[in-house]
Amino acid sequence: MTLRRAAAAAVVLFCIAGCDRTAKPADAKQAPDAAAPAVVAETPTPDPIAPSDDAAVAGAPAVDGAPSFAALYPGAQVEGQPLLAGGEAGAGGLITFTTDASPDQVVAFYRERAEAAGLRSVTGMNQGEARAYGAAGDQANGPSLQVVAAPTDAGATSVQLGWSAGQ
Repeated sequence: MTLRRAAAAAVVLFCIAGCDRTAKPADAKQAPDAAAPAVVAETPTPDPIAPSDDAAVAGAPAVDGAPSFAALYPGAQVEGQPLLAGGEAGAGGLITFTTDASPDQVVAFYRERAEAAGLRSVTGMNQGEARAYGAAGDQANGPSLQVVAAPTDAGATSVQLGWSAGQ
C-alpha cells in the first residue's frame, strides 16, 4: 500500500514538473465577459480498451493517436479507461496497467522509446522497489513522458504511464 502511495505521489510530482511555467500568471489574463456564454473545450473520449489475457504487441499505442513513446508495455493488462486531456502542451493522457515485468524492465523499455523519439531523460527515482522515470523534449510545451512502476503484493508490477504529445 505504501508503494502505491509513493507511486501516486511520484506521478503527481511528475505532472507538476511538466507544467508550463512560462505562461502568464492568472491575474494577467483577461477575465471572461460575464455576459458571454461559457465555452468548455471538449476532450476527446478515448476508445474503450478492454482488458484481455492476450499480450499487447510491443509498440501498440496506449490509445489511438498517442505518440510512439507512449506505447503499452508488451503484455500489459489495462486497468480501467485511460484519461485524456488537451491543453497548451498538446494532447496527453494517463493510463494504468499491470505487467509481469519488473519495474526496472518497464523503466528501461520507456527510456529506450523516449530516447528513440528524441526526448531526453529529465528525472528518475528509485524508492524501495518502485521506479519512476521522466523524459521531455527540448522546447517548452514539448512532448513529455512520465512512468511510475511499482511491484504489487500479487507479484505483478503496477504501472502509471502519463504523456503529452507536445505542440
